[in-house]
Amino acid sequence: MKKKDMYIDYKRSFKKRGRRRSRLPWIILTLVLVAGLSVAAFYSIKLRLDRNELVADAKEQNPEQQPLPSPTVQVTITPTPTPTIAPTPTAIPIQEDVVEAMDTRVPVKAKGIYVTSSIAGSTSVDALISLAEETEVNAMVIDIKDDLGKITYKMDSAMAQEIGATTNTIDDIASFIKKLKEHNIYLIARIVAFKDPYLADKKKELAIKNKDGSLYLDNNGEGWVNPYNHKVWDYLIEVASQAAAVGFDEIQFDYIRFSTGNGMAKADFGKNAKEKTKQEVIIEFTKYAYESLKPLGVYVSADVYGTIISSSIDAELVGQNYVEMAKYLDYICPMIYPSHFGEGNYGIQYPDLEPLNIIRKALTASSEKLDQIPKDEHRAIVRPWLQDFTATWIKHHMKYGADELREQISGVYGAGYEEWLLWNAGCKYSEDGLLSE
Repeated sequence: MKKKDMYIDYKRSFKKRGRRRSRLPWIILTLVLVAGLSVAAFYSIKLRLDRNELVADAKEQNPEQQPLPSPTVQVTITPTPTPTIAPTPTAIPIQEDVVEAMDTRVPVKAKGIYVTSSIAGSTSVDALISLAEETEVNAMVIDIKDDLGKITYKMDSAMAQEIGATTNTIDDIASFIKKLKEHNIYLIARIVAFKDPYLADKKKELAIKNKDGSLYLDNNGEGWVNPYNHKVWDYLIEVASQAAAVGFDEIQFDYIRFSTGNGMAKADFGKNAKEKTKQEVIIEFTKYAYESLKPLGVYVSADVYGTIISSSIDAELVGQNYVEMAKYLDYICPMIYPSHFGEGNYGIQYPDLEPLNIIRKALTASSEKLDQIPKDEHRAIVRPWLQDFTATWIKHHMKYGADELREQISGVYGAGYEEWLLWNAGCKYSEDGLLSE
């Protein structure tokens, strides 16, 4: 095709028809343009009217509805839901609120003392009841599952009975509970968790093992059960549930941690240990215990090393995470005995010699640590263990008595806390350091 054949030859038409008829194409083109613009205007107006009608219909059906969303939001029209549609996930927090509203537990600002099972099961407990009657003491932490793994009364627990763990140290638990309740004493059941040489011996499959398959023993030659084993968890909850059933107000887990014995480097916790850290498994157990026991009407607490408040090394070693555990407890009880802090902790050369300062500084650090938890979220109340004994085994120590006890209590109050527990392994407490009732 030649180049000239690609175009219309308007000159040829002009020659044949004359100049007058040459305007016709322009007229036709103009009419086409006008018609096109008219059609475009018509549909533009129609589109606006249709959209306004849609908005009007929407407002009529939902008078309180806001104007249509901006173009950046995708709008989809779905059929009106029928009453049979299942509840949405937003019902979960509502259910939690209902559970909280149904919580019938009555909190007590506990000022307590530790009571061994042997004292609890003898007439010697009367002296401690008198102490509570005459002073500010209003609570007792009583051994129910002790450091050896023995249950201190004839508990109705299948596992405990199977392995022979129950004793009659407290001969009549019902009468014992009734007696203390008559004196308005808040009752805390101490349950030693993962330090359990008795269970480790009787059920070796639940024990911590060495890598060669032998039983792990700590520095005192005692076995521990494996925190990674959920059968151990179930046993602990069974024991705790039975304690709740006989009338205890609170369940307190002690030794809710890993052993710190020298042989831990050779310990084999099984395949689950490859998937979770020590801290993760202790947090999971804490959550499991809290969710299992709270519906029974008891408070749940745990004892933790005081040093984990500020030492990440200690926290990882024992598997206790102060902040995360506090999310799943009613009370967290750091053992901030002055004698248990190393020289120089919190800038204090010999902590045992400065009970007021070390307690105040440790609890101030506790407050700062727990402030990581948002104020609108649950966090445990801090109720520290205090020292009512003399730590003769450390070089820089002093004799502890009424004055030292009072200094520690003042440190608790000075840090903004209101509750405390006293530890003396022989249950001999400094009465003169306690306020009269």
